[in-house]
Amino acid sequence: MRPKFSIITPSFRQLDWLKLCAASIADQNAAPVEHIVQDAGTGPELEAWAAGQPGLQLFVEKDRGMYDAINRGLRRATGEIVAYLNCDEQYLPGALAAVERFFSEHPDVDIVFGDVVVVDEKGGYLCSRAVVLPKLNHTHVCTLGVFTAATFFRHSLLEKHGLFFSDAWRATGDAVWVLELLRKKVKMALLGQFVSTSTDTGENLILGPDAVAEQIRLRESAPTWVQKLAPLWVLEFRLRRLLAGVYWPRPLSYSIYTAESPAERQTFRVEKPTFVWRGRSEKQVAAALARTE
Repeated sequence: MRPKFSIITPSFRQLDWLKLCAASIADQNAAPVEHIVQDAGTGPELEAWAAGQPGLQLFVEKDRGMYDAINRGLRRATGEIVAYLNCDEQYLPGALAAVERFFSEHPDVDIVFGDVVVVDEKGGYLCSRAVVLPKLNHTHVCTLGVFTAATFFRHSLLEKHGLFFSDAWRATGDAVWVLELLRKKVKMALLGQFVSTSTDTGENLILGPDAVAEQIRLRESAPTWVQKLAPLWVLEFRLRRLLAGVYWPRPLSYSIYTAESPAERQTFRVEKPTFVWRGRSEKQVAAALARTE
């Protein structure tokens, strides 16, 4: 019997993005999929739309933030393979089939990370982000090098280890969660292909001043010697990326739903891809400055 997927989407006043996200899940040629939308109270328009979406389960509840919403969805999940996908993210064609095949061929692996294409609000290409496996010290004091939009794990992680997200964090709970995975020595692997897109809307939570404050808080929670050796962890991380060829992405095509094409995927061909996420550094600096004003 083919495994079932449970995809959780936290939602609040992002219906236009959610429609595209849901479409990218609904057309996957894979095992059975339940799409659980955990909404914080967007309103009747979302509820009316959701009622006409087969396979989508809507739960409207007040929550304590994104990670609380994700946890609520995870507790409702009945699939053997679980993931969460934000409203402004999408799965590429065949993504879930590739994940299903990987877990079938690697029964010892509990969590797998795929690669992500970063796009702008119109679906246009910004950069390619292939990933390498996270390591404890780098994740603790630097940045999270994987994307939750392309993270998939077995439901047994919740059953065996209780690995839910901490809702004490508003923006960097992903990194805190990965730290717990690493401490518990959960078996991880790389999928080795692009499976998702993540939209740089200019208002992404991770680029806001609250996220900057949390990143500082997380770094300062590491042992002093780990903090002092931060340049070493960065160097090692970049070397692993270099050896994996991450900095020289290959030409690619990706197909997604857009505001101009909400009913049919639009295909983008990229002949000169780049690893560089232009504008992100400037946004992070602006967020840090906003926090100090």
